[in-house]
Amino acid sequence: MEELGRARPDEVRRRCRSGELSGATTGLSLGYVQANLVVLPAEAAAEFHEFCLANPQALPLIEVTGPGDPEPRQAAPGADLRTDLPRYRVYRHGVLDAEPTDVRDVWPHDGVAFLLGCSFTAEARLLAAGVRLRHQESGRNVPMFVTSRPCTPVGRFHGPLVVSMRPIASDSVETARRVTAALPRAHGAPVHVGDPSILGIDDLARPDFGDPIEPEPGETPMFWACGVTPQAVIRTTRPPLAITHAPGHMFVTDLRDDAE
Repeated sequence: MEELGRARPDEVRRRCRSGELSGATTGLSLGYVQANLVVLPAEAAAEFHEFCLANPQALPLIEVTGPGDPEPRQAAPGADLRTDLPRYRVYRHGVLDAEPTDVRDVWPHDGVAFLLGCSFTAEARLLAAGVRLRHQESGRNVPMFVTSRPCTPVGRFHGPLVVSMRPIASDSVETARRVTAALPRAHGAPVHVGDPSILGIDDLARPDFGDPIEPEPGETPMFWACGVTPQAVIRTTRPPLAITHAPGHMFVTDLRDDAE
């Protein structure tokens, strides 16, 4: 899928819709904003919106759709959030029920979709700055970990922060920090650098989501807030129905990353 690194977002979405693309979106449409997805029934949407605003680094809002409307009219006019991601997750009462590639049959009639920023958006800038990203080189997803750090609770919504980890050459750590700090819609600067136990992470070889990519000699683990955080919150708060992206399988928007 190397050619999709230069592909327009609408081409990536077309391939998702047709079923040609069902894998992780790291490295795709470099230079465009990628987004995490959360869909909830309207009765929970206002409270979840407030939860996002209370936790802006973990849940940076890009767009909120109207009830029942699957079109992200600001981020990608004409797209369909029910079909245009490579893979979804369907949760019922906080339990993972399915991982389909199309959610038209389960989308709630009053579903409100939240598009939230993703650290994949920062990867084009990191590569341009000379920061090596080994997960891209090896064609793997980033490792993601549930931490011991709680989100700020709002109403029924509460739960732990999830982080993505990238092993970065130690002489590139400050560059990676600077580059990502300039991209708040992509989670901004790392929440932690170094010892994973500070975040309650016991073993970097056993991520909760994604693929294991352990630091090599001369590398430092860097941890960014992650848009899988809502899925940990959903498992904690157990709403009757929630739809999300599968970890690492993002919605590719038409927004340029230089529009931050």
